[in-house]
Amino acid sequence: MNSRHIKELRAFNRFYTNIIGLLDKHILSSSYSLPEVRILFELYHNENLTASDIITLIDIDKSYLSRILKKFEKNKLISKAMSSADNRAAVLQLSAKGKKEFEKLNKASDKQIESLFKNLSDKECDDLVQKILTVKKLLIKSLGNE
Repeated sequence: MNSRHIKELRAFNRFYTNIIGLLDKHILSSSYSLPEVRILFELYHNENLTASDIITLIDIDKSYLSRILKKFEKNKLISKAMSSADNRAAVLQLSAKGKKEFEKLNKASDKQIESLFKNLSDKECDDLVQKILTVKKLLIKSLGNE
């Protein structure tokens, strides 16, 4: 990879993070940060996760995750139960309120992406998605995760 490649990839990263508001303190005009939304996403889409599982999935600092989970518990977004497989670990689940919050955020994210694509034809959307899949495939290859 030469310096032009690095420069262009970094420029794209800045461009895209700005478009979707990743640098905003709260994502999708909500009261949640990006890491908080990502944790809600993982809990919504995976059953019986422990804090260790979340750390592995999203590579988040253990102390930071702990603070977020305490906030979620306080706001009644999650519940904890002792793991049947390991009584030292707690299994985390979204509460009904937590599921509702995630679904609201997910819908807002879908609308945000829809608005990005609104001026593109179906063919252009297909082309963009295909190129995104190619980028993903190449990044996975570069990480040695083929």
